[in-house]
Amino acid sequence: MLLPAAQARRLHEDNTRRDKRGGFTKIIPAAQARRLHEELLMAVLAYHVIFGAYGFWLPNDPRGSWSNFVGSWDLFRYGPATKTDSIKSVAAKKHDREMRLRAKQNLKYPAVRFSSEQIRTIAGGFQTAKSEGGYKIHACAILSDHVHLVICRHGRKIEQVVGHLKSRATRSLTLSGLRPGKGPVWAKGSWNPYLNSREDTVRSIKYVENNPVREGRTPQSWEFIDNYFTPRE
Repeated sequence: MLLPAAQARRLHEDNTRRDKRGGFTKIIPAAQARRLHEELLMAVLAYHVIFGAYGFWLPNDPRGSWSNFVGSWDLFRYGPATKTDSIKSVAAKKHDREMRLRAKQNLKYPAVRFSSEQIRTIAGGFQTAKSEGGYKIHACAILSDHVHLVICRHGRKIEQVVGHLKSRATRSLTLSGLRPGKGPVWAKGSWNPYLNSREDTVRSIKYVENNPVREGRTPQSWEFIDNYFTPRE
């Protein structure tokens, strides 16, 4: 149900204050949480990274999102952030599609969609970032409104790696005169499920490689991909 404007504004302002204070419930002590997080990261082999172009996936998408916060009160009228920790795709989850599309009409800028030429330019930006950062990228699918990658664990946090990739891709688009619109190119944040086994990693690589075909595009092959498989695989 769409919230009345005044109620949405009050809730949004309250949500903003809580977010800035970091006022979320602490389930376990911070030191213990850090230790558990570090132990979990030690088991990570790679990440299946997913991030969207601006407008691809709203922070309050009814299917779930990777966001804790809705920055626009106009969007907040359609509900608060719907953060999910699911490691499986929620794209096919049943939801009110019409309301989701109406919410997108309240974006500050038009949603971004990439042309084939822009996709190739983005790939060039990713290649630059990979060379600069020394990342190992085992799979990459750049679609019209979002990106899938399988990236090996690195000394940098995965959020920093994603930021580097986005930055170089945006710079590449700008220098080529292909930057779309006047607003942001990318949505904030990314979804970075951990891959803790070889089986998880292989499954994610094959999923990413087949992603363009599932969307009716030709398979993609990028020079910067690091082969993960042995010859017999």
